[in-house]
Amino acid sequence: MSSFLLIAGATALLGPVIMAVLARRVLGLRIGAVRALLTGVAGLLAAGVVGTPMGPQASRTPLVTVQLGAALLGAMIFLVLSEAVVGGPLRGMVRWPGAARRRLARSRRYTQLSGIAVRHGLRRFLTGRSRGGTANPQEQAALARSLRLALEEAGATFVKLGQVLSSRHDLLPAVFADELSALQHEVAAEPWPDIARVLAEELKAPPEKVFAEFQTEPLAAGSMAQVHRARLHDGRAVAVKVQRPGARQVVERDLDILFRISDMLERNTAWGRTVGSRELVRGFADSLHEELDFRTEARNTAAVAANAANAAVAAGEEPEGADGDGRPAAGPRVLMPEVHHRLSTERVLVVEWLDGVTLNRADAVLDAQGLDRERLARDLFGCLLGQIVIGGVFHADPHSGNVLVLSDGRLGLVDFGSVGRIDRMLRGSLRELLMAIDRNDPRALSDALLDLVERPDEIDEERFTRALGRYTARHLASSGPPGREMFSDLFLLVAQYGLTVPPEVAAAFRALATVEGALGRLVPGFDLVEEARAFAATELSRRLSPQHLSRSLADEAAAVLPMLLRLPRRAERISSALEQGRLGINVRLLADERDRRFIQSLVRDVLLTFLGGLTGVLGMLLLSTQGGPKVTGSLRLFDIFGYNMLLISSVLVLRVLFTITKPRR
Repeated sequence: MSSFLLIAGATALLGPVIMAVLARRVLGLRIGAVRALLTGVAGLLAAGVVGTPMGPQASRTPLVTVQLGAALLGAMIFLVLSEAVVGGPLRGMVRWPGAARRRLARSRRYTQLSGIAVRHGLRRFLTGRSRGGTANPQEQAALARSLRLALEEAGATFVKLGQVLSSRHDLLPAVFADELSALQHEVAAEPWPDIARVLAEELKAPPEKVFAEFQTEPLAAGSMAQVHRARLHDGRAVAVKVQRPGARQVVERDLDILFRISDMLERNTAWGRTVGSRELVRGFADSLHEELDFRTEARNTAAVAANAANAAVAAGEEPEGADGDGRPAAGPRVLMPEVHHRLSTERVLVVEWLDGVTLNRADAVLDAQGLDRERLARDLFGCLLGQIVIGGVFHADPHSGNVLVLSDGRLGLVDFGSVGRIDRMLRGSLRELLMAIDRNDPRALSDALLDLVERPDEIDEERFTRALGRYTARHLASSGPPGREMFSDLFLLVAQYGLTVPPEVAAAFRALATVEGALGRLVPGFDLVEEARAFAATELSRRLSPQHLSRSLADEAAAVLPMLLRLPRRAERISSALEQGRLGINVRLLADERDRRFIQSLVRDVLLTFLGGLTGVLGMLLLSTQGGPKVTGSLRLFDIFGYNMLLISSVLVLRVLFTITKPRR
């Protein structure tokens, strides 16, 4: 009796597992333990439903195969339905408990943000209920101001989003970009005991032991971090950037809300779909995560400084050491701080102290020292262009708050949390673009742009070249400096012809659009195009110099020489094969793995469909056949074969239907 109970218990436990494994393998699904258990139970219930009308003798006759087939079919049907629930529109119901907990945790922040949107009159634009738009310039200006005030009140993450949007002239009208460029977020300083605790955790020692002097009052307090001045034991002055406690948790919470808002905007509003709000927030989130890791900023600072110095040397400029320490300037009179990597961690960044004031507050210093604003503007713009075109690593956010006017009359660049990188091929295309601008050549400009962007298969190049001709006539050939719309019109022209700007190229254009604001503070109406032309002419002269030409020829010869050495031997082989009639061409059909998988899946589905239909027809014929040998008093052998064939047919057809309609994850 005990052995019978043991066998019955083992069968009860193993039965659902076997049914779940078979159903999962037939359908090609990966499921969790809970769904596997429910699948097995569903299969056993199906077997019981089929076996009940057959009576107790069914388990002792060949009809047991019918019960097993019914169990497999029931398990498969349950899996198909559960997959529709989990992967389809009812997916949220399955994940409701976890989503409810997260929604409760976010409810307070949602309520706060909704109140801010209502107070500033923005709710109708978030829900897509605004139909008429805001074509009136006064209404647009009022809406832009309301948006800026709402973002300021919403907090640090939203202020940073607005600052990013302020440089996207390709997405927003000029009135919005100008208004958002004034975004500031005044934040109270973090109490010193909390900052001291972060320093001690990151540096593995109290700050008074690591530094000879440390000013507990911050020089600047931002939403993510605050900056203190300190002095090392060797006497060097440094700036210490310390991340606020809990900054990462605040950012993660707000980014989660931003993703949900972007989904709602893309789903409910036309302008959300136009700007691609989801992808915009995704890029913003990636850059914000980089800013939260100060080790990334340390590497960025060192990389930009090194590449800018190399670009300055490549441009033939003599290194400067205006402060008498012999340290070369990282570019034409533009300095960048040295990073103390030994003291820099994920939440603490220690860099050289640059003595100066930010450009947005430097008017009095510029006038008092009598500095040449034109020269400083050319130095800043030339440094950024050199970073982009020659070095390949550039400061991606050179707004006036990140540019310092130093006490010795030079400029400095700080805050390298966001940098861009451009490979050698794209840098070559950018140089060709600048040279085309210098020559005012629409055809060369078209060729350079098409090399920079990702182009569709079909594009009317002649029409695109004519459109660029009109663009150059408007922005490059007219008298006077071009406005900010030069960049936005270029992006709109590229989008109009279905071209996609790679992220690194878009970052370069955004950096140029951002630095225009800093240049305007130095010299109102600074002519970017004229300076770009001068830079292109200088770059062309440098590349045509004997030293650069000889180096370029040597590099090209080193790359081509191995191929040239192999050419005679290959030519001899081809001519011999041609002479002897042995020349042939090998073409590998279906060489791509994706093509092979497609053909395999197509053949498999066709074969399974044919077998399922044939088996079903044979089963129906057997069930309709009269007579035949009997297994029991009322059960014929043809009935057993017919029922099993119908079950096999159902399994095969269900497998094909599920494969065709299975949602892509």
